[in-house]
Amino acid sequence: MMEQRASAQGSRRVAVIGAGIGGLAAAARLAHAGLDVTVFERHSHAGGKLRTLPSPAGPVDTGPTVLTMRPVFEELFASMGERLEDHVTLIRQPLVARHFWPDGSQLDLFDSEDASAQAIADFAGPKAQAQFHRFCARARALFNGFDGPMMQAATPSLPKLATHVLMHPHLIPEMAPHKTLAGLLDSSFDDARLAQLFGRYATYVGGSPYQSPALLSLIWQAEAAGVWVVNGGMHQLALALMNLAKARGAVFRFDAHVERIEAQKGAVRGIQLRDCSVMTADCVLFNGDPKALTTGALGLDVARVAPQTKHAQRSLSAEVWAFAATPQGLDLAHHNVFFRTDPKPEFEALMRGERVADPTLYVCAQDRGLPEARPELERFEIIANAPPMGGWPAQEEFTRCQTRTFRTLDRFGLSFAPTPGREALTTPSGFARLFPASDGSLYGQSPHGTMAAFQRPTARTPVAGLYLVGGGTHPGAGVPMATLSARHAAAAILSDQTSTSPSRPMAMRGGISTGSRMAADAPSPSSRS
Repeated sequence: MMEQRASAQGSRRVAVIGAGIGGLAAAARLAHAGLDVTVFERHSHAGGKLRTLPSPAGPVDTGPTVLTMRPVFEELFASMGERLEDHVTLIRQPLVARHFWPDGSQLDLFDSEDASAQAIADFAGPKAQAQFHRFCARARALFNGFDGPMMQAATPSLPKLATHVLMHPHLIPEMAPHKTLAGLLDSSFDDARLAQLFGRYATYVGGSPYQSPALLSLIWQAEAAGVWVVNGGMHQLALALMNLAKARGAVFRFDAHVERIEAQKGAVRGIQLRDCSVMTADCVLFNGDPKALTTGALGLDVARVAPQTKHAQRSLSAEVWAFAATPQGLDLAHHNVFFRTDPKPEFEALMRGERVADPTLYVCAQDRGLPEARPELERFEIIANAPPMGGWPAQEEFTRCQTRTFRTLDRFGLSFAPTPGREALTTPSGFARLFPASDGSLYGQSPHGTMAAFQRPTARTPVAGLYLVGGGTHPGAGVPMATLSARHAAAAILSDQTSTSPSRPMAMRGGISTGSRMAADAPSPSSRS
């Protein structure tokens, strides 16, 4: 039996399942509003995909490495009377990324359009420079045009969006509604390397540029507006949010496996943990892949939630290395991309559930671009796109991943000493174990197709008192989007809290007691991150 905790008089009890960035941001908002919040996390730490692996040089980020859309986080902290900069130290990166090609060409892009344009002129000539300015104007117009009616909206509406576009007709040609992102880029740039570079942004949300809508070109604007490194690693943002939530009364239970969400007469009643203890709750906020609900992995009481996720195409996964080593051979920036010559065969292979021998690779040199002197033993994260599940036999996976990653970099002239071992690698099957019901996908549903943005689940569900948050819900994948989803979920819970709650004859308010099983056994992925 877990220790009981009495809630404040009149406060509503909220059980948050999962301490990923969405669950943390929502828990902090709700605790600040005076609700009685308990967060259940199946792992021993907070952060979800903002995770780290240990190394001789200290913790290495093995998830997102970049913070963009800073106003989203400033608003989050301001909503609790705090300042972002008082809780995390952000270091702006004027050099957004350094890009390498097999032919020896290299291009740096910056957070200044003029600086990037000059670099592109030197790289590919004055015509490419003019094309880049036009592409930036398109990305800026799309970002500004769709930020409000899509990303900032709690529930995107196709009729409302259509009305918005008709009121701003300049958006129609910029959207290129009948083109994929790759098609748009091919017609925007004469230099194939530039089309390849900006097409890679589809992978930020787990998609292929050959199947994602041209609208995703707006992602460039998110980086062009500023890129920051979180001093100490991105996981420091998760820790800051957890500490804010705790300071406002939220309680965190780690290594706590939620077996099922219990509901009766169409409304949640609480949660049951794997040890059979039960917590009653007025609201349950699920921070995990919504597919876990519709497959019955959290009990049959909530299996009608998010049915669109059951058979939807999954987004990409990745092979991720996180390690410490001494690099040799190239001058790296904080963010680096090593392209293959032709991107199309790689994406075609990924869509077939296969991997090429020479993938495009992202290398984050986590100790570069910082005020401190660079240590001899540096921390690195290397990411290669991969299909969500399947592929190589488990006994061959490490060797094949190691070969295709480090042999590719060696051809560019980059090597590491020592070469990382098995403990440094996370594969799609590893992500599937870390985040159950995800199928190893890192971004939830695929972003492919013109209607993909309208097919994600939103914060409210058909079960009263059950809400969703995280990268698998609207507005989508990525740290800023998951943080926005937390704002939507918290607002929904707070606006719904005046409704009458059914009586709950199980445990005292805010308490946890033992209870019998209330539904048939189902797979037990417990809480999600």
